[in-house]
Amino acid sequence: MIEWIPISGSTRLVAEAYDHETETIYVRFPDGVEWWYAGCPRDVWEEFSSPGQSRGQYIARVLNFKPNGRYAG
Repeated sequence: MIEWIPISGSTRLVAEAYDHETETIYVRFPDGVEWWYAGCPRDVWEEFSSPGQSRGQYIARVLNFKPNGRYAG
């Protein structure tokens, strides 16, 4: 089961999660849509979730180039 972490201060995302076993980042948008990004080792997760990091910019710059899709949890 995914353990969602609420995000404060972001206009693009409301929650994030990471599955260490599958190296997958999950994000939840304000409209409730959830998305997954695969091929994300721990260092990518740490960059993405670091304080002060713009999640939206990181998605556009890095995560959109990884395997991804809508999550139907």
